[in-house]
Amino acid sequence: MSTEHRPLSVLLVFVQASSGVDGAASLDGAAKSGISLLKDRAMSGVIKRAQFAIPPLSLMILSSVEVAGVTQEICDLRFDKLPLDRHWDLVGISVQTGAVRPAVEIAALFRERGVPVVLGGPYVSIFPERCSEHGDTLVIGEADELWREVLEDLRRGQLKPEYRQGAFPDLSAPRPVSKSALRINRYFTTNVVQTTRGCPYSCDFCNVHVMNGHKLRHRPVSEVVREVEAFLREDRRIFFFLDDTVNADEAYAAELFSKLIPFNIKWVGQATTLLGENPKLLDIFARSGCGALLVGIESLADESNRAHHKFHNPAERQVRCIQEIRKAGICVYGSFIYGLDGDTLSMPERIDAFIDEAGVDVPGINLLRPIPGTGVFTRLAEEGRLLHPSHDHDAFRFSWGQEMLYLPKQMSLDEFIPSYTELTSKVFTPRRAIERAMRAPTLRSAVLMFNMLYVHMYGLSRKDLQRQLAELARG
Repeated sequence: MSTEHRPLSVLLVFVQASSGVDGAASLDGAAKSGISLLKDRAMSGVIKRAQFAIPPLSLMILSSVEVAGVTQEICDLRFDKLPLDRHWDLVGISVQTGAVRPAVEIAALFRERGVPVVLGGPYVSIFPERCSEHGDTLVIGEADELWREVLEDLRRGQLKPEYRQGAFPDLSAPRPVSKSALRINRYFTTNVVQTTRGCPYSCDFCNVHVMNGHKLRHRPVSEVVREVEAFLREDRRIFFFLDDTVNADEAYAAELFSKLIPFNIKWVGQATTLLGENPKLLDIFARSGCGALLVGIESLADESNRAHHKFHNPAERQVRCIQEIRKAGICVYGSFIYGLDGDTLSMPERIDAFIDEAGVDVPGINLLRPIPGTGVFTRLAEEGRLLHPSHDHDAFRFSWGQEMLYLPKQMSLDEFIPSYTELTSKVFTPRRAIERAMRAPTLRSAVLMFNMLYVHMYGLSRKDLQRQLAELARG
């Protein structure tokens, strides 16, 4: 039946791994917040009130698609309760890997009320066959060029069961992003921008190249500059450039951030440590307002990085590169993965020493999280090293509820878990948090809050891991 002659309401739902159907605050957002050390029982409520979250860019992009007679709203379950008592003509749910179960539960609630549900997002795009029974329609692949077709078919009452992106979307086409569906004041900042998709690297624990391909696709520099200028009219807070590697194409990055210098913004992003070997680009980043960069150091053992197809950051150059980035006045969040295939029990001591020598402002020491759909997940399954059945994707969670999901290659769990917990107990102390904040080149209050938050969160992870070790010992 056609619905072309009446206004239609579309709800876009953002779900995180620990989001419940009542929209309770998610602890997953804690890693991106700057909240001081608090008691366990108060943490969830404080995270929600502190509003150190950023909006989901994917849903901002979709809600910016304008079709006559259709209005769109965003329901962010970090803040909102599901509006089950309102009329909706369509509900779209972005299904994140690690949040499949709550997404499916939410879809069922709307479908029971007769509301058609569209499922999309990373998990749907990689595993559509697992999702078809849970939604009326699937959007497979990047939805930039598909969503208008979905909304127009909704107007005609002719929704298809599947919309599949063939070639990757052309990012050179103008697609202005609007904040009209956001409640701006609830977020830490709404200035979230993506300039490039795709990744030239092939790290086997990452799904970016699986989702978005190896070829870098750029938005025109002029479009990004216009977007920054427009965003500033609504929100003058810090910018997050969400590119997976903002310096992947150095010529493009140099042109873009040179043109952003006059706007006098502050921004953070993600980069490789190779930036430290490009003084010209590093200077442009600093002058354009870069305050902090997340860099993926992963392992300090070249054999580990090679085993996981990460070839672009040889270990012997890491200290100097990070020191150069910090000399330019840019803080470094250094992300490590302990437990890669070349790592041994000597690694924790090396990581601890490296953090001090390089001057890492905020360290993150992660366990390997095998993500369904990645090369490492498939390989570990074939080698019999996953701790859960490979078909049970819900078992592979990606929250701060830390647990081992696989068997390390060089160490037993009886060796690995104590070595990891000892490392985090050394690195994440109030004294060292204060020391790192005092020596930070900028953003010292944020560096302190992140470090103090991690004192708390890694304390929780140690308890979880000790509990898991005891359970494994009992068989």
